[in-house]
Amino acid sequence: MLVLGTYLQGVSQYDKQQFFLRGRQALIEGKYSQAIEHFNILTQLDTTLHEAYFFRGIAKYNLGDFYGAQMDFDRTIELNPIYTPAYHYRAITLSRIGKYDMALRDLEEAVDLRPGYIGLYFSRGVTYFLSQQFEKAVEDFNRFLRREPKVADAYLNRGASYLFLGDTLRAIDDYNTAINLNRFEPEGYVRRARIFMMQSENEKALEDLNAAIKLDSTNTFALFHRALVRYDIKEIMGALQDLERVLELDPGNALTLYNRALIRSQIGDYNNAIDDYDRVIAINPNNVLAYYNRASVFVQLGRFRDAMDDYSQAINLYPDFANAYMNRSYVKNQLGQFTSARSDYEIAQKKVREYRAMRSDSSVSAFADTTRKYDRLLALDADFAKRDFNNELLQHRDVDIRLKPLFKFRPVESRRDFIALDKRYDNNQMREFIASLPVETELKSSHSGVSADIQKRYSIVADSAYRASVNHRNIFAKALIEAGNKQFNNALELYNRAIELEPENTFYYINRGALQSEMIDFISSIESNVQVLTLDNSGATRAKVRESTMRTYDYTAAIHDMKKAASLKPDMPYIFYNLGNLYCLSNDLPEAILQYSKAIELFPFLGEAYYNRGLVQIYLQDREKGCLDMSKAGELGIPEAYSVIKKYCSKEDR
Repeated sequence: MLVLGTYLQGVSQYDKQQFFLRGRQALIEGKYSQAIEHFNILTQLDTTLHEAYFFRGIAKYNLGDFYGAQMDFDRTIELNPIYTPAYHYRAITLSRIGKYDMALRDLEEAVDLRPGYIGLYFSRGVTYFLSQQFEKAVEDFNRFLRREPKVADAYLNRGASYLFLGDTLRAIDDYNTAINLNRFEPEGYVRRARIFMMQSENEKALEDLNAAIKLDSTNTFALFHRALVRYDIKEIMGALQDLERVLELDPGNALTLYNRALIRSQIGDYNNAIDDYDRVIAINPNNVLAYYNRASVFVQLGRFRDAMDDYSQAINLYPDFANAYMNRSYVKNQLGQFTSARSDYEIAQKKVREYRAMRSDSSVSAFADTTRKYDRLLALDADFAKRDFNNELLQHRDVDIRLKPLFKFRPVESRRDFIALDKRYDNNQMREFIASLPVETELKSSHSGVSADIQKRYSIVADSAYRASVNHRNIFAKALIEAGNKQFNNALELYNRAIELEPENTFYYINRGALQSEMIDFISSIESNVQVLTLDNSGATRAKVRESTMRTYDYTAAIHDMKKAASLKPDMPYIFYNLGNLYCLSNDLPEAILQYSKAIELFPFLGEAYYNRGLVQIYLQDREKGCLDMSKAGELGIPEAYSVIKKYCSKEDR
């Protein structure tokens, strides 16, 4: 029987206004996960309270959970179709995930409902800007500024719109105004500096960037651009220092790594330059320029075969790369491959002629010019930066994404009592089983165990009970302790004995199956041979293996035990969750999704199942479903979900 605490009995005892006030206060204090908890309770107490969904949506938005926020704003509007703030905030959310047409429709609806609400024009201006409708963006910022002429951000945004329209004079005027309105905000200085850089006014640019960094010494955007300016004015070591500061703050910044590699190669620090190029390629294996310039370092070191491999890879990625053919021709000559070198030279000359013939055609892409040298630092809007760095300053490092672990019965320091509105699975049989054990136990998904002191005390208790009566419950309790002490073989033997004595006990199969999985994981970790789900910065997914050879581990025995448990107790969601994990570890991802879905169907409040299913779906490139699952996991109290959401569930990460 499924029990959600004493929900129905306790509802009348709660004051909805108190939860609402606590939730609002948590929002004000930036405690967004805590705010979600309060608004969760409100939505249980009153499913028609549109403000609860609205403010929960705001909390999710601030955690980067745009899909979850959209769903809450959808629900708000469903409950109250004339609630203008919900249209406004849903539009902002839709903009963040690239659904500009839908966002603009929401803003039109909001303007119709409240034409005097001037903030709507600011938001619509931002949406027009993001959808590259710059003239319309300017019109909306004009409307906003007529009523609110002292808002610096509006001038910054209108200035950016003017810049994209090619009107640098108006752009710089707006940036000047923004700086005058708020001299303590670094953004205006950085934006104005970028215009000065475009105009080759390096002294003015440097002055603005120094001002921005003085205001915020951790502003990576300002530090990055100051490095470019310093490089241009031949302050090479100063540029290197700025890039190194960016990498201290953000070690996975691919564009900064690339630029530092260029400087290091230019000052003769070849081995460190190669290390930087290696890291860039690890982040983005399709980066043409990283291969091309690493090859030039290999040439300097006389490593001609390595250089040839890199030039070949650059050509594979970008077949029109004339200089790569030319340089590979040189390397092949050094290796004595004269016929092949001649062929590369002729291909390079042909591509040069083709480029020169097309140069006067304005429709030809700027990327066609591959005859120039690519040995200068890249800015965010440089030609190849757009192509190979996604025009992003901040690049995410590869992140090992680990599943939430299996559920099993584990020793705990003290069991929690159920309270009203507590969304925990419970049934009488499991409660009676836990109460019969000589040590405090819960069914949990966690890598952490009890403290060493508690483990020692429980060992004494379990040993004493085991000596007093060798029954199946005491054997099971002793197995829990042995497993906690990493005495896997002893624990397995004890689980076997418990099952022999009580072969129809579901809970014994759950723990024996989990133990067999843990034994495999322990062995693989010793061998440094763990396979995990890995999502790279571009959103691609792959299996990442830490060794060149990967052993295959067999989870059949663990799966067999979980299936036996499921046959004995087909209404227990944690068994199907565990099967999902085991199938995932066995690389049967579609079956893993089916098992997680079964667990969620049986118990819709199982946050770990949403989290793991979300990971698998993101891994399989079904990102929207995966992100929605992550949103639900976060809502149900899995804080790690928001880290995944921030990296993989916004438009910028696509």
